[in-house]
Amino acid sequence: MYRTHDCGALRMEHVGQDVTLCGWMQTSRDFGGMTFIDLRDRYGITQLVFNSEENAELAEQAQKLGREYVIRIEGKVRERSNKNPNRPTGNIEIEVSKLEVLNASKTPPFTIEDETDGGEDIRMKYRYLDLRRPQVQNNIIFRSNLAIETRKYLAGQKFVEVETPFLIKSTPEGARDFVVPSRMNQGQFYALPQSPQTFKQILMVAGMDRYFQIVKCFRDEDLRADRQPEFTQIDCEMAFVTQEDILNTFEGLTKYLFKTVKGIDLPDFPRMSYDEAMKRYGSDKPDLRFDMEFTELNKLAKGHDFPVFDNAELVVGICATGQADQFSNKDIKKLTEWMQRPQIGAKGLVYVKMESGGIKSSVGKFYSDEQLQGWADKMGAKEGDLLLILCGESEKTRKQLNELRLEMGRRMGLMKEGDFKPLWVVDFPLLEWDEDSERFHAMHHPFTSPKKEDVDRMLSGDHETMKSLRADAYDLVLNGSEIGGGSIRIHDRALQSRNFDLLGFTKEEAEAQFGFLMGAFEYGAPPHGGIAFGFDRLCAVMNGQSSIRDFIAFPKNNQGRDMMIDAPSPIDSTQLNELSIELKDKK
Repeated sequence: MYRTHDCGALRMEHVGQDVTLCGWMQTSRDFGGMTFIDLRDRYGITQLVFNSEENAELAEQAQKLGREYVIRIEGKVRERSNKNPNRPTGNIEIEVSKLEVLNASKTPPFTIEDETDGGEDIRMKYRYLDLRRPQVQNNIIFRSNLAIETRKYLAGQKFVEVETPFLIKSTPEGARDFVVPSRMNQGQFYALPQSPQTFKQILMVAGMDRYFQIVKCFRDEDLRADRQPEFTQIDCEMAFVTQEDILNTFEGLTKYLFKTVKGIDLPDFPRMSYDEAMKRYGSDKPDLRFDMEFTELNKLAKGHDFPVFDNAELVVGICATGQADQFSNKDIKKLTEWMQRPQIGAKGLVYVKMESGGIKSSVGKFYSDEQLQGWADKMGAKEGDLLLILCGESEKTRKQLNELRLEMGRRMGLMKEGDFKPLWVVDFPLLEWDEDSERFHAMHHPFTSPKKEDVDRMLSGDHETMKSLRADAYDLVLNGSEIGGGSIRIHDRALQSRNFDLLGFTKEEAEAQFGFLMGAFEYGAPPHGGIAFGFDRLCAVMNGQSSIRDFIAFPKNNQGRDMMIDAPSPIDSTQLNELSIELKDKK
């Protein structure tokens, strides 16, 4: 056999045993008569010892090894005199009696360690080397364990795993599709699925009752740290259920995953309506690891001859506890400039410092200390606190204050590692009116059902009525990240047809795109609903990380490129001809 143990297995109870190990040479240290090598595999690191006095030829052979050489050794386990308490194998070492080089290695372009000296681009180009790093391997192993436990839980809840097609029809709603030309059907194209939405609804019509799939999905959209052109969902659907049934089932899944994979017991998840979340935090995915709720100041701040507030639709602020002495005027100026960046777009920032010697404010000449104290009282502020206030159009101002709240939470160290605060956000608007296109868009997707009490208004209401329709939709939020979302679906053809009308589809367009689904509804479609978790994001959030790339074995960069295999790339002209595709001249 190649090995008797892996490089993370040996302990003091193995002292005196003859063992065989294989792995990659991590580091080498030459101390004259003694040479020490750290041998690494995915399980850990074991120290090897070569004694030149006892076997000069073997020690010389060891000294010629380079980083990342693949080697096999035989030797005896012995107790280390200089123990390493930071390593599970740190109490022992192997006195090597035989060394075999299984494969040599070029010197890698970066160090294969957690704290590597390689930049992201070079690590993505040599991803097979980056994946040797213990930190990256642990992320991939975590992902594997999470997938296994997900399947265990859902199987225990009578879910059936069903694979749905990757080559499907393109639809106009949502993000841009990746399209695939068909050689056998000239001039026609498949699309890669943004989600298995219509297929899982068809499975409910088919009587499967409970479906799940850990599935690849594809969206041709601009990328950032938490987005990839291909990503993975835990995709689920259930028949004969209410919203309450779905929330309980998938709150159960989330608790189970945290307990089995992280050893963390989560409490029951609170619930908050979309309107309440926007009012209190300016976000439909608020981070509840800290407070700093919004306080509206219209009644107290308006009518005092300060035109900026008087002309604003909304005056709203947050209280940063204990920060009055932590932020100098220079610091607040920098914070104001941070808020004025195009990404946020605030016009300015008003502050009130509740100092021991009195109240200081950027609007002190417009308001008396008594009036500013009234603001502080309403915001629950006390001596030492800092009030930060924005104003303007309501929706835009709340979103800007949300960014400020999150930034203050980061600066104040309120986002504690290992602290997890889940939340269900419910009762989303069903439709959003877009002024530019002058039509409604689905807040979630076109198959989301209105709440039961809003169905009649949807079928018969006017344009203004449509703006107030509520969806039977829900998002699972964790530490300010949306990790899952779903809804009760429409299962009636007439209601689905009405929704397509509101979204600007002609009858012909709706039939061409979704006739198969509406046709299925005419054959006894049960009430049904579901949810999809962003699996990559769930992995990242559970580990306190912001980038999903670290949990994907072969991710794309910010330009959607695979740096390792250099994709996307041109294809041969013969293939283009077979597909009847003619490329435009770049000129």
